Amino acid sequence: MKSLCVYCGSNFNGDPVLRKAIEDLAETMASQNITLVFGGGSVGVMGVIADEILKHNGKATGIIPQFLMDKEVGHKGLTEMIVTENMHQRKQKMADLADGFVILPGGFGTLEELFEVLTWLQLGLHGKPIGVLNVNGFYDHLFKQMDVMVEHRFLKQTNRDLVFNETDAAVLVSKMQNFKAAPDEVWFRDRNLS
Repeated sequence: MKSLCVYCGSNFNGDPVLRKAIEDLAETMASQNITLVFGGGSVGVMGVIADEILKHNGKATGIIPQFLMDKEVGHKGLTEMIVTENMHQRKQKMADLADGFVILPGGFGTLEELFEVLTWLQLGLHGKPIGVLNVNGFYDHLFKQMDVMVEHRFLKQTNRDLVFNETDAAVLVSKMQNFKAAPDEVWFRDRNLS
């Protein structure tokens, strides 16, 4: 992997455990020459991960829509900043530039980005690894909901297993490095999810 797209919040709650997880992820990525691809913001968790990557002499590529640049939330010190016309172009460009996706704590936008790339993987539109850095159990309930989806036969276990759930950044990146996509490609023919 040469690049990882990190989806995360535009807010940061000040949690020292989260900050340490972000620092560990940035150090892991920079030490392996993995470029950060992210939403381009200077605020929240986005700003923290970008600053940490740059502190470790890593590369950071931001992709931000013009309306957010106009609000002056774009990071000023990145290796590269790409400005798009809208959010759809932003998300597409982030996905195109990434060799994998890491999800840090965030809000609605972070969840939307996770499930979009996860759905694309399930559909075979890409074969890139997806990993959740599950800091302090932040995503435990989300993974439980995925298990409920399997239990109620709205999701196959094979597809549920496409996303990594790890608490350690180095372990997560290592697992992602060795990922081979194996979604259940017959989902559209087999309506019985048992």
